[in-house]
Amino acid sequence: MTKTALIVDDNPENLDALALLLRKEGFKPTTAQTLKELYAALDTQTQVDVVFLDLEFPNYSGFEVIGTLRRDERLTNTPIVAYSVHTSELNEARDAGFDSFIGKPLMVDRFPAQLQRIMAGESIWEVGN
Repeated sequence: MTKTALIVDDNPENLDALALLLRKEGFKPTTAQTLKELYAALDTQTQVDVVFLDLEFPNYSGFEVIGTLRRDERLTNTPIVAYSVHTSELNEARDAGFDSFIGKPLMVDRFPAQLQRIMAGESIWEVGN
């Protein structure tokens, strides 16, 4: 069965880049730029294997959204990964309940191994070089 990923980011370029990387690793990505799109995607997905959640949006933050996602029984065992340019927020992301943190820009050469580790249940906290 194909693994699925949900990407939540208000920046279309970031969505496209991460979706491309995930496709190269055999995942079927679903993207959402808004909370409305996020909840619609959750309602239409039968399975979500990993969530990538940006931390900064125009009217809310990923820190607000993580609580809602953690309470969603469909995501009980799903790793939720913060990915952000704000690498100084790594500890805050850990405290908020994220499973992992990957800094932007994503390191294309490292991403396959990072994804493999996340899917194996490992928490990774990497901010780049």
